[in-house]
Amino acid sequence: MYDLQDLINDLSIKVSSNPRIRGINTLQEAGPGELSFLENKRYTSQLALTRAEAVFVRQEHAAKLPDHTLALICDEPYAQMARVSRFFSPDLTEKKPLDTQQVITERPDCVIHPSVVMGPNCRLGEKVHLMPGVVLGHNVTIGDNSIIYPNAVIYHDCVIGNQVIIHAGSVIGSDGFGFAITRQGEYIKIYQNGNVIIGNNVEIGANCTIDRAAFSSTRIGDDVRIDNLVHIAHNCEIGQASVLAGQVGLAGSSRLGSRVMMGGQSASAGHVSVCDGTTILGRGVISKDIRDKDVYSGFPLMPHKLWLKLQVKLQQLMKV
Repeated sequence: MYDLQDLINDLSIKVSSNPRIRGINTLQEAGPGELSFLENKRYTSQLALTRAEAVFVRQEHAAKLPDHTLALICDEPYAQMARVSRFFSPDLTEKKPLDTQQVITERPDCVIHPSVVMGPNCRLGEKVHLMPGVVLGHNVTIGDNSIIYPNAVIYHDCVIGNQVIIHAGSVIGSDGFGFAITRQGEYIKIYQNGNVIIGNNVEIGANCTIDRAAFSSTRIGDDVRIDNLVHIAHNCEIGQASVLAGQVGLAGSSRLGSRVMMGGQSASAGHVSVCDGTTILGRGVISKDIRDKDVYSGFPLMPHKLWLKLQVKLQQLMKV
């Protein structure tokens, strides 16, 4: 916990009170004791409903905040939030690993290779199988009957459900690609202080990366299947029973509904939503929200039947 004044002391922002702050969150999810920000006008409507203690906001939007929320008026809300995010980054420098041999002795129901490294406060369910070279950061939770294949890495505070399979070389909970660019062209790291939560009965292929959230959680729903070489960026949400084929890439805060299928090398832009039951064929690119269930392909993305007709028209034009 920090005094608000201590957090913004170097930011030339004045406030009328000095509440205690425990973290940063989105406008929609922030509660008392949390900071938030408004950079994208797309989320302006959320200002009036936020429960945040204080919000970094430009002058023209400050009046839209509720009475209980302090306006931290500045020209670059996103950059100022990035500067403050470092205060809430966990201390990783003095974490004494667990004694793996002791864990093996204490948990005979689990299969744990002696080369496994576990940070403090890790919690394993029943019959967990950790293969050679697995690394678990501190406060990692792994549910019953889960299998982690060789050299997979699960960063601190991540939660893995029951009957999850994570194949070799995958990384769960690494930092998302988050930074703010100031008007002077300076890159300011946004410390990724959230985590990854993976549901039950999920299978994740080899050499996948699922980034931890900047705040809150990156979420993978129950029964999801993820192929090899898939990248899921920070704060994404993947709905139940969705399937992602090889080399799919999801930009930050993408939200897939349930039973969404994405073909190989398809991708999404950031902050898009896809409705339940949608299919994106290989190399399709989602650049805006999809609200109607259908099969889509191409770039720009369109219903696949329309894409086929377009290809016919192009062929006809080529013959002219």
